[in-house]
Amino acid sequence: MKQAALTPSVLFKSALSLAALLAGVAAAASPDGKALFTTNCAGCHQATGQGVPGAFPPLAGHVGNLLAAQGGRAYVEHVVLYGLNGKISVNGKTYNGVMPAFGQLKDADLAAILNYVSTSWGNKLPSGQKPFTSAELAKYRQDKKTPAQVNALRPKTVK
Repeated sequence: MKQAALTPSVLFKSALSLAALLAGVAAAASPDGKALFTTNCAGCHQATGQGVPGAFPPLAGHVGNLLAAQGGRAYVEHVVLYGLNGKISVNGKTYNGVMPAFGQLKDADLAAILNYVSTSWGNKLPSGQKPFTSAELAKYRQDKKTPAQVNALRPKTVK
């Protein structure tokens, strides 16, 4: 049996095939933030991120402000892990409710949700901030906070 010659053309085609395969595996391994948000968050915050007036605060146009505030990034990570309880002000409106914890989700899933929310509906990551990672969530998972303690972490400069 005769072996095929390893010409530059054959090597290039093989490399492209391998790269496509690896890209497909990576894409399949990455959680879908939009789908996870739809399943876990949209019931309250709505698919548009607008929330429900008087009941559930909007995320649209607001999360970027939270992330830009000192301590804001850690705050939103704590919110998804441990929930939130008590009064908050969003765009001049007061909300006094409870958000459940989503700590039962995997760190990669929570990071995907936060990345989706922080880049949707007019939100964007502040300059110099990178996308959320599962390692960040794993770090804050060790904190063991109550929803009321999470509320105390909310940046005071964000209204």
